[in-house]
Amino acid sequence: MTPRGSAAEPGYSRREQTGWYFNDFANSAFPTTVLTLLLGPYLLVLARAGAGPDGMLRVLGIPIDPRSWWSYLIALSVITELLALPIVGAMADRSPNKKRVFVLWTYAGAAATMALFLVRGSEYLLGGALFLAANLAFGASVVIYNSFLPEIAPPERRDAVSSNGWGLGYLGGGIALALNLLLFARAESLGISQELAVRINLASAGVWWAVFALITFATLRNRPPREAGGGARESLAQLLRTLRGMAAYPQTLTFLIAYLIYNDAVQAVITLAGQFGIDELKMSMETLALAILMVQFVAFGGALVFKFVARAIGAKAAIVVSLAIWAGVLISVYFSVRTSSQFFVMAAIIAIVLGGTQALSRSLFSQMIPRGREAEYFGVYEVSDKGTSWMAPLFFGLTLQLTKSYRLAIASLIVFIVAGMLVLLRVNVGRAASEAGREAGET
Repeated sequence: MTPRGSAAEPGYSRREQTGWYFNDFANSAFPTTVLTLLLGPYLLVLARAGAGPDGMLRVLGIPIDPRSWWSYLIALSVITELLALPIVGAMADRSPNKKRVFVLWTYAGAAATMALFLVRGSEYLLGGALFLAANLAFGASVVIYNSFLPEIAPPERRDAVSSNGWGLGYLGGGIALALNLLLFARAESLGISQELAVRINLASAGVWWAVFALITFATLRNRPPREAGGGARESLAQLLRTLRGMAAYPQTLTFLIAYLIYNDAVQAVITLAGQFGIDELKMSMETLALAILMVQFVAFGGALVFKFVARAIGAKAAIVVSLAIWAGVLISVYFSVRTSSQFFVMAAIIAIVLGGTQALSRSLFSQMIPRGREAEYFGVYEVSDKGTSWMAPLFFGLTLQLTKSYRLAIASLIVFIVAGMLVLLRVNVGRAASEAGREAGET
């Protein structure tokens, strides 16, 4: 019998890949229900309740427009992650039990999400603190999750495996959101207030995440670390070596810069769309939830469609196409989105390209990183992944606070899309894979 993990073992199994997909199914309830739909508008209500006579919040003596509170929280969250996630990745790479670290971060995030049930009245500061904790844990868990991709799939399968994960994630997020919408719509008949329904739905995202992650943990297995042992100090030293050593991988670094720029805008649109719909377009929560639910199921198909687009023209070219569509959407929001029906059209277009942009970026990056340092490199990558961006939300919040215009704030994000696309066009994927000592999925 061949020992487990020996050189004779191929190392890839469909069972493990399927289990890996289910982490997307589990954790997508958090970005869908919490980040995209409920928490932004709910914190806006809490912030307005806690505002002073002049209608402004005072946080550490700083005057803040309640409408900008959510975007500033997102920016602060990612600044925290900027410091923490690369270290988390470095420590995971050195751990002999990376899966255990994955489990700990997952359940820390799920617990903080469940605790959002306790936030009510004018407790916008408590809500903000729990969001910061949950989002940090979410980001850390995704760092480690992403780092398993090069270990469970060969280069020629990574676009497909990554797209399948994103697709199942949209399906999971959509099912969870549909159940939440059902509760919200029937709140009155069940004898509960809409506020309580929102709090239950926020907590349910943590429960969903915790339960379905068990499938992933039952199937993933650990691999021996490239460099075992060491605590936070050694991991920090490893991270500093990584940042210095990125100069040896100029194409990988160029792609990472491009991704951090364009995905910042993508994530800002995802997390701020709910507030735009509620506060600017005066959509009801039920209508907004239906739009976001539609996005989940259309994005499921979009992720699979872009898998075939990438096969036909290459992952990099497919991402460029998706970014061109994103730019067109932002322009249309400024000039023409005035009604709920127009919001639905915009959301449908976003849904088609959303999965492709994210799934193909992840699989393309996995082709460009040196072996044995996957979690460490994905720790840097995750700083702007799945709802965690800071430059664009900060830019959005400042523009909104200064101009009082949601449309100008959203239109300003096109700068990030175009700049990221221009940097991406400079990336040579084949050369990047060669520099990292990997096989390229495309040239």
